Amino acid sequence: MSTPPRRIAFAGTPNFAATILARMLAAGLPVNVVLTQPDRPAGRGRKLTASPVKQGAEAAGIPVLQPASLRAAAALGEVARYQPDLMVVAAYGLILPQAALDLPASGCLNVHASLLPRWRGAAPVERAIMAGDGETGVCIMQMEAGLDTGPVRLARSLPIPPATTGGELEAQLAELGAEALLEVIAALDQYPPAPQPEAGVCYAHKLSREDARIDFQEPAAAAARRICAMNPSKPVAVLSNGVRIQLLRAIHGEDGGSDVPGTVLSCSGDGIRIACGSGTLHLLEARVIRGKGTLMDAASLARTQSDLLYPGVCLDPA
Repeated sequence: MSTPPRRIAFAGTPNFAATILARMLAAGLPVNVVLTQPDRPAGRGRKLTASPVKQGAEAAGIPVLQPASLRAAAALGEVARYQPDLMVVAAYGLILPQAALDLPASGCLNVHASLLPRWRGAAPVERAIMAGDGETGVCIMQMEAGLDTGPVRLARSLPIPPATTGGELEAQLAELGAEALLEVIAALDQYPPAPQPEAGVCYAHKLSREDARIDFQEPAAAAARRICAMNPSKPVAVLSNGVRIQLLRAIHGEDGGSDVPGTVLSCSGDGIRIACGSGTLHLLEARVIRGKGTLMDAASLARTQSDLLYPGVCLDPA
């Protein structure tokens, strides 16, 4: 039976990783140092802001390291001072060189938000939704130098229902990943690493501004998936009468007509219907960027935004 690690280093940055760190601490795991990316400007004032992982670590009284890179000997030396038996990595955002992977005696475990080898890379949650995948999941992977190529110790799956947003799916996967990680750490020898299949490899490239740009000429199903996937990381936006509207949740219908793509067809509590290249987009949630920019469902949009969303108006990609 494997010996439980006495010292664990944790490396992560966003909310996904913060959820996993919190679950590790709640389970009493001996996390003695946390690595996260340097503070970044955020908000309207562009004030330097600590990552969610840093905030969680500091609240728990755990030392935090924020190297700009782990390739420098000095940065590796800082980590080595804490003598980790195991490192857990979750959405860290920095490449771990082989020297970093070799530091812990039990190596490095990565909590990856996809069913590998599908969606290796930076944005597996959003890419799975945009591709129309019916399910996704998490893998607890033994890390190696390649990009998410390491052998998998444990995988867990869950379905992707229609209209699920990127934020919602990520939160579900963080909880699922934490459960799987705790299971593996409790009995490493019971979960031997298995090589990933050679078939089915695809890459979840980093999100770009172009990913958040809607094209109403595309099928309504693809437009709806794009809207859901990009909420909240990079919301899809349109302009109506010069006002910016973030499209946050949508489904699609097969009904359509000869209207110009981007034209609002009807407005009701069931959805704002918008013409697409094929089928009809049914907008369920949006945020109008004026005043406080309140999140509104379709009924609220139809009731309060009739100067922007009304039959016949054509929405332009922002």
